Amino acid sequence: MTVESLAAGLRFVRDTKVILAALTLDLFAVLLGGATALLPIFAKDILQVGPEGLGWLRAAPAIGSLLVMVAIAHRPPMQRAGWTLILAVTGFGIATVVFGLSRSFGLSIAMLFILGGLDGISMIIRGVLVQMRTPDEMRGRVSAVNSVFIDMSNELGGFESGALAAAVGPVPAVVGGGIGTIVVVIAVAVAWPELRKLGPLHPSAG
Repeated sequence: MTVESLAAGLRFVRDTKVILAALTLDLFAVLLGGATALLPIFAKDILQVGPEGLGWLRAAPAIGSLLVMVAIAHRPPMQRAGWTLILAVTGFGIATVVFGLSRSFGLSIAMLFILGGLDGISMIIRGVLVQMRTPDEMRGRVSAVNSVFIDMSNELGGFESGALAAAVGPVPAVVGGGIGTIVVVIAVAVAWPELRKLGPLHPSAG
């Protein structure tokens, strides 16, 4: 990996609007909707479920993501991947808002389960899109850019959630992040109509 090769990957992402839109959507959704970083606070102070409850809260998104991925693997390929991604990230934002407002352990678990499942859909679409829409000679570079987006959004999202929770409290931080995610979805869908028009993910699709 060199600076030149990384720059080439960035240029390809910049010029391939549908990939840029998908990566931007994921970057800001995770950055703003980082409810999982605050789960210890919710378990102890808001839901009051202790360490065992925290374990279930942490496990719920992974269980939801796993089940959704297994289900998608046994279904026909998506025919409207763009709208599926838009709706999945919108649902991610809504589930984040409901989780932030919830005072019920069961409802919170359900929202985290849904949140994980919708994030799984987003990961599948983004991953397949990067692989199928990138030429062989650029695939490693673009995959590296995708990895940077993912890692950066996860780490910065945790920092953003913690800093905002310290300033305004955990509930407003999570609810505001979910609302911000929905706003980002609308902005990306308007700014890049290529994403709304994205159909099947194979290379010849529009």
